[in-house]
Amino acid sequence: MFMPFDFLLRLLSNLATVAILGGGVCVLYEWYEGELVSDRWLYLGIGLMAWSFLGFLLILLLHRPGRDEPKPFRSKRVQRIARPDGSEIHVEFFEPNYSMGENTSHHAPTVILTHGWGPDSTVWYYAKKQLTDQFRVIVWDLPGLGKSKKPDNRDYSLEKYAHDLKSVLDAAGDQPVILLGHSMGAMILLTFCRLFPDLLGQRVAGLILVDGTYTNPLKTTILNKLLLALQKPLLEPLLHLAIALSPLLWLASWLSYLNGSTLITTEISGFTGRETRGQLNFSSLIGIKASPGVLARGVLAMFRFDETETLPNISVPTLVVFGKSDIATRPFANERMAIEIPQAESSVLAPGGHMALMERNQQFSELIRTFSNSCLTLKR
Repeated sequence: MFMPFDFLLRLLSNLATVAILGGGVCVLYEWYEGELVSDRWLYLGIGLMAWSFLGFLLILLLHRPGRDEPKPFRSKRVQRIARPDGSEIHVEFFEPNYSMGENTSHHAPTVILTHGWGPDSTVWYYAKKQLTDQFRVIVWDLPGLGKSKKPDNRDYSLEKYAHDLKSVLDAAGDQPVILLGHSMGAMILLTFCRLFPDLLGQRVAGLILVDGTYTNPLKTTILNKLLLALQKPLLEPLLHLAIALSPLLWLASWLSYLNGSTLITTEISGFTGRETRGQLNFSSLIGIKASPGVLARGVLAMFRFDETETLPNISVPTLVVFGKSDIATRPFANERMAIEIPQAESSVLAPGGHMALMERNQQFSELIRTFSNSCLTLKR
């Protein structure tokens, strides 16, 4: 997930990439020119170059393999929704596995999943597999990510995405649904509640907020005081620079993956060390496919986010789920949401970080199943 803290980690990862690759080239050149005489310098240069392109293999081998490793599979049932700003939303439908007719499948209990900033809807690998034994699962790519076209007017605000979610909700049919959002997706849900309060209790039977926050995420992340102090003088200029240098940063991101630094930063920001080899690799790869310029615009939009006053006005049952060791959106932010939303309850995934939805996927899916059943039963 590309939250502000992840931006700093990725920046450090890119600097490490330049240091390792540049150091290898420099040592080999100096050895070739005769400035470095010992063959040990040759071996060091070769080692640095090898690490620059193969380091990811060693890091992955240090992690245990899993029985069901995530893959970027997609549904054949797709709808494209054109938006006035020029963006186009890619929506996928996963119907329940049990036998039912084409018409009745649209009336199955429905959950709409909104992913966080950075990946795309394929991040819901486990949820799509584990929930479709009972639920109709709808996922969508946020505009600018995955298969959704980015907006022509460069509007990456949370309000824009809340209106997009409304379009996805309209495409779901007329039955009540559960809205689930992870990380920035949870922030989009809170914005949706402010903009469309009349839909709560009518079209929306309940909310599930996962590892989210209610305000500028710099205020609720690790090192929040330092990052808030750096927002204006350093972070915002760096983000604008990232927009200007997007192609170069995209190349640097892939080089960072090859030398393994992206895997390390992904583990630090998202996991607790109990993730499988495939979960770490999948989460790292899905996070570097997007344009760095698009990601930077989204982070700038998050700096303007604040739905503190929305929390007491949410009128539907709400489940707040968070990883006990999450450092991107720390537990106190989720605990406050659970306290201030009138019909909210909370559940902690432990051990679990910002990507506990993957690391603790079975427990996560069971929480969704139990809560969604209770909300949708009340609506019948």
